[in-house]
Amino acid sequence: MKRYIPNALTLLNLFCGCIAVILAVNNNFFLAALFVFFGIFFDFFDGFAARKLNVQSELGVQLDSLADMVTSGLVPGIIMFKLLSLCESSWKYVGNDPTVEFIFGFSEITIRPLIGLTITLASAYRLAKFNIDTEQQSYFKGLPTPANTLLIVSLPLIMEFQNNDVINSIILNQWFLIGLTAFSCWILNSNIKLFALKFKDWSFKNNSTRYIFMLLCVVLLIVLQFAAIPLIILLYISMSVLDNLISKQ
Repeated sequence: MKRYIPNALTLLNLFCGCIAVILAVNNNFFLAALFVFFGIFFDFFDGFAARKLNVQSELGVQLDSLADMVTSGLVPGIIMFKLLSLCESSWKYVGNDPTVEFIFGFSEITIRPLIGLTITLASAYRLAKFNIDTEQQSYFKGLPTPANTLLIVSLPLIMEFQNNDVINSIILNQWFLIGLTAFSCWILNSNIKLFALKFKDWSFKNNSTRYIFMLLCVVLLIVLQFAAIPLIILLYISMSVLDNLISKQ
């Protein structure tokens, strides 16, 4: 019976991802983000449960990636598509129908919001690579899809709850969003080694980077709330690069 527990948690991740997709399509970004958080929570504990119960399987590995493809692949792509749509001034409407009208004329074809969906493509490529990579046991190559998803879903939350005109103008700048999309696609599939939050023991000596990172995360979240999430992702990348440089010395 215990062998079904990790897969059940993975399916809960997928279920939360499906709900988040529906909510994101309907512009309910707060609840979409909430279900993404739930999905990532289940994603963390399915692997933890599999290891503790000693019931790891190839089926679980494949199922985990399929669930992540929705929660941490499709959802951020949709949210970026929606954010880019808000920046787009060349939407065409037919009466009161909010359906996009693609007119045959280069200057009138709205394609920029579709750039956001490249995050979904990059996430799929990363998840496929991860499944066949035997090296990523104690570290990650490139940013994990859940971390990248937190980065993207934080943007509408920052706009809604912190409501700062300067920050909002940056987030709704199409070039910022396109640049962030390009960065997201690159960092997902880069070869940069990023530390994993997996503790082999609880000693500070062997886990100093992890403990310092977690402490800084708590401080940033208390002080900056949702605005802390992009900074936490940048901090994660920076500390990983610094840790790599120190380990080479």
